[in-house]
Order: sequence, then C-alpha cells, then structure tokens
Amino acid sequence: MRTFRIRTTVLAATTAALALALTACGGADGAGTKDEGAAASVSKVTPGADSGTTGSGTSGGSGTSGSSGTSGSSGTSGGAGTSGGDASASATSAAQTGAKKKNDGKTPACTVDDVKISAVKQDGVPTTHITLTATNVSGRSCTLLQYPLIAFGDIQTAKDVPSVAKSKPATTVVLSAGAPAYAAVRINEGGVDEENRAVSSFHVNLFAADGPAEGSEVVGAPAGGIAVDDAVAKTGYWTYELRNGADEF
Repeated sequence: MRTFRIRTTVLAATTAALALALTACGGADGAGTKDEGAAASVSKVTPGADSGTTGSGTSGGSGTSGSSGTSGSSGTSGGAGTSGGDASASATSAAQTGAKKKNDGKTPACTVDDVKISAVKQDGVPTTHITLTATNVSGRSCTLLQYPLIAFGDIQTAKDVPSVAKSKPATTVVLSAGAPAYAAVRINEGGVDEENRAVSSFHVNLFAADGPAEGSEVVGAPAGGIAVDDAVAKTGYWTYELRNGADEF
C-alpha cells in the first residue's frame, strides 16, 4: 500500500509538471503571436513617418532630413533677402547724399540747361527764406559751381543777390544724373515793410569755370508769391544737403 501511494504521488506530480510545461509552451506561442502582430503594426506606421505623416515618430532620418531641407531653404532665402536689403540701402544712401563724386576737374560745369531749379518757402511766418533746389536733368554728371546767381527783377538791370561766405561747402558739388543740390535764400527780414515788393517769378543763373555762365532760368515763386527786400536779400552756396541752422543769415 505504501509503495503504491508513493508511485501514485510521483505519477500525479509528473502529470502536473507536464501540464504546466504544456501551458507554458502555449503561453509562449501566444506571446510570440502578439509580438509578431506588434512588429507588423510598427512596420505599417514607419512608412508613414518616412513620408512626413508622423515625422516625430521617426527619431532618425526623417526628422533630420526635414530639418535640413527647411534650414537649407530658409538659408538661401535669407541670404537673398539680406543681399537685396543691402543693395536697396546702398541705392537709397546714394540718392540722399546727392550721389557725391570726387571732383577730378574733368566733370563739366552745370549749365542752366542741365538743371531744373525750383523754389519752396521755408518754415516760419512770415516767410523770410526760401529754398532753391537744382536737380540734374542732363543725363550725365556735372559740377554745380559756387552759388545761384539770382536776380529778383529785370534781368538786364537787377543786381545779383550777394552770397554768404560761411555757407560755402568744403568740397565742390558734383551731381550725378538725377541728383539734387540746395541753396537757402533770404528774401526779407520779416514783417510789413514798405521796401518789400511782391515777386511771382525771378531769374537764376549759374557759374561757369571762368565766371557767370550765359543765359538764365526763370523760376516760379512758391504759391502765393514772395515779398522781397532787395536791400537784405542774400543767398547761400549750393550744398548736397540743406544744412538747417548752418546757413542762418
């Protein structure tokens, strides 16, 4: 009896161990199937990541490639923008400074046919000064010598308005095509004066290399006309920029 019970117990234990082993094998097979399913699932998502649909899902090539492409594009675009900005800034600067050129003595003097002259009132009431603007319309460079020769009366009898020496620039004004130069002109001392006379237009001539040039240009006075006192009228020299405060006279 005792021996039978021991054999039975051993047989039962062996059977139980075999059942557990079979169960474990079945579990391993199930887990393998699930893992294969997961792997298949990942392989389906990965192409999507490579095509850009889920770029963040790919830690390597797709993300890096996308970043590189964007960086290259923006770099090229930025470079072009900077270059265009520099070119634009250079063109604007040249225009504002009157496209200054070194005077080599070979640039001919501007004639009245080379420049278009206009006049505007300077700020302040009453009007005591006007500003003359001479714009080079010749299509080539020319030298604007000294100051405007202004006659506020008959061209044959009126005396030229005297210049103010302290307004003379350090260098000669050389204008490229389309560039302007300026001159401030005092026309009266302000207030009502019996010596003032109404002027609706006046004559402006220019200097040649050896003195006053031939001919003159008729310049219209600013809207409403101007009141001129010949006894106090003075003109500044031509300059690239109207120097506010520097030409006070």
